[in-house]
Amino acid sequence: MSISSGLIAIFLFFSIDPRIIEITLRSLFVSGSAALIAALWGVPIATIIAMKNFHGKFFIKTIFNSLIGIPTVALGFLLFLAFSRESGPLGFLRLLYTPTAVIIGEAILITPIIVSWAISAIEAVDPEIANLAKTLGASESQASFAVLKEALEGIFLAGIASFNRAIGELGIAQFVGGFIYGQTELLTTGIWIELQLNNIGASIALMMILLTTVFTINLALNTIKRMRGRE
Repeated sequence: MSISSGLIAIFLFFSIDPRIIEITLRSLFVSGSAALIAALWGVPIATIIAMKNFHGKFFIKTIFNSLIGIPTVALGFLLFLAFSRESGPLGFLRLLYTPTAVIIGEAILITPIIVSWAISAIEAVDPEIANLAKTLGASESQASFAVLKEALEGIFLAGIASFNRAIGELGIAQFVGGFIYGQTELLTTGIWIELQLNNIGASIALMMILLTTVFTINLALNTIKRMRGRE
């Protein structure tokens, strides 16, 4: 890396560039939305798997654990085929190359993280908590909420891990989001595109912003969790 590229990277990192701010905010919105959606369906799935005894439970848990490492390029390609407007089964939705497609893709990508981590957190809770709640007259759902309350810290960590996975992925963003100026530009795709254009300074600046964003959000969330734990 030349000195000029380094100076450009530092300048862009500390400057208030409207385009970079827009890309950063869009990345936060897309990945945050994906993490929220994954939690909305992932936590109930994890609760059922963790608190119910049924045939094939170990097999299902193994599947979710295995899917944590699914390559984003493979998932992105499959979603591209599904959303393709010419031959894809979901092409009629016209979602290809939109932020919505990226949100859906990232939500699918990080669901195994939410489910697997939440299962571990729920199974670590003392079973007597649910039994005690039922003894006191709680319904099945109320007993489940009592267990979830005790497992909240582990579920919270699952949410942070899933967000980090989403905001740092590239394959899905490339395949179903593309790089449409002002519409689907994200930090990860921005880094890749600027590198292809030999704009090393801009690429490094976006990388620094991505790392700083992830670190800042994680620090803030963990600080809030720690403060609440002291109350």
